[in-house]
Amino acid sequence: MSLSSTAIEPRRFREALGHYASGITVITSYIEGEPIGFTCQSFHSVSMNPPLVSFSVMTSSASYPKIRRAGRFVVNILSDEQVRISNQFAQRGADKWRDVEWQESPLGNPIIAGSLHWLDCEIHAEHPAGDHLIVIGEVKALNLQEGASTQPLLYFKGQYRNIAAHGAV
Repeated sequence: MSLSSTAIEPRRFREALGHYASGITVITSYIEGEPIGFTCQSFHSVSMNPPLVSFSVMTSSASYPKIRRAGRFVVNILSDEQVRISNQFAQRGADKWRDVEWQESPLGNPIIAGSLHWLDCEIHAEHPAGDHLIVIGEVKALNLQEGASTQPLLYFKGQYRNIAAHGAV
């Protein structure tokens, strides 16, 4: 049997991908007087010119159709002090915004207080990809917490992690 014809078990696939460390973000938007958001670890840069970023969201997401209607979103890059925020926004059907402080971005999206950085985006394109949608956003505004001693919130092998201060490799 050739390797190309072997079926990939979903559990093993998830386990294998868990060995790739990723940052944690919360994608947020605001429509019809309601803040919307969900935790997302599948986020990355796409292009420098124009400035494009991407995230993937499950096609069954209850939050994303509202974000699509708004046509815009903020990527809140979480700090290692925001585990509670990550867990809260990962729940379905919960009051995700309970005890969450936020302010409005230049495009009118919620910026979660304490986020390491944020990127304010307009939806540029969507691409179906299996049970997910790949969403590309054009960055219209951003904020870098200059000199911040806070580290990013990371996820690796099914657990939150932090960066050890051992210098660059």
